[in-house]
Amino acid sequence: MTRPAPRRPSPARPRTPLGAAHPGVRAPVPRPAPGSAPRRTARRRTAPVAAAALAAVLLLAAGCGGRATTHHKPGTGHEQATGNGGTLLAARDESGHRLRELPAADAPSVRAEARPDTEGGWNVHLTVERFRFTPESTGGAALAGRGHARLLVDGRETARAYGPWFHVPPGARTLTVRLYADDHTVWATAGAPVQTTLALTPSAPPPSSAPAPAPPPASAPADRTLDIRVTGSTVTPAPSRVELRQGERITLRVTADRADTVHVHGYDREAALAPGAPATLTLTADRTGLFEVETHESGLVLTQLVVR
Repeated sequence: MTRPAPRRPSPARPRTPLGAAHPGVRAPVPRPAPGSAPRRTARRRTAPVAAAALAAVLLLAAGCGGRATTHHKPGTGHEQATGNGGTLLAARDESGHRLRELPAADAPSVRAEARPDTEGGWNVHLTVERFRFTPESTGGAALAGRGHARLLVDGRETARAYGPWFHVPPGARTLTVRLYADDHTVWATAGAPVQTTLALTPSAPPPSSAPAPAPPPASAPADRTLDIRVTGSTVTPAPSRVELRQGERITLRVTADRADTVHVHGYDREAALAPGAPATLTLTADRTGLFEVETHESGLVLTQLVVR
């Protein structure tokens, strides 16, 4: 009788420690106990740090490519703004602004011209050298050749000027124009502010270059009078031809709404026109022909004189 072959013992499998994951099997994710706070993973903890780093890089990139500002930092005074404009002096102007010294070759200069305004006061024009008006950066750093002007009427500061033209109301006697930097310090040279002062005479209409009309002789009054009114570009009555006999005298009475000069061609007679004030021009028609009457500035034909 044949005996069965004895079984070979199978190799012992390695035992997995209690609680360890079996090879090839994914370990279960432990769940938090009820009522306990969830654990934050490393990825969640690093997210705010990465976002902050990215924001810092973007800010640095924007700062490198952005336009540089000249404005002072919050909490500092105007005179502490950065800039390369001259040397700050201890001296101050009437309002307490310190003087900022520049060499004479680099210091700006200013001249002023006042013209009487027809409605009162003066129209003032400034001429500056080595200087430009920078209203967009007022309050920023003191940079040479930049800033604004301040107006002192009869010794008292009344306004600022951010351009070459401004108006001074009537009643003033003197005007001083002083140049300031963007940080409101006073541009100075040789220890004195850069400024100009001029006297203002009583306002009056500017003199006309046209000769005054010659009054007609008392013994020879005009034979005819023609009244003409000019409003803008409208002439009333409408321009037409006026028939005259040779030797006849005519008076033209013209009233306009603006300053101008009326001129009679062929006779070379002129009269100045002031706004709202009638001007008269009397002449003897001693020449035959066709003669136009017009205004110089506006170039309007007022009438035509036909002398036969």
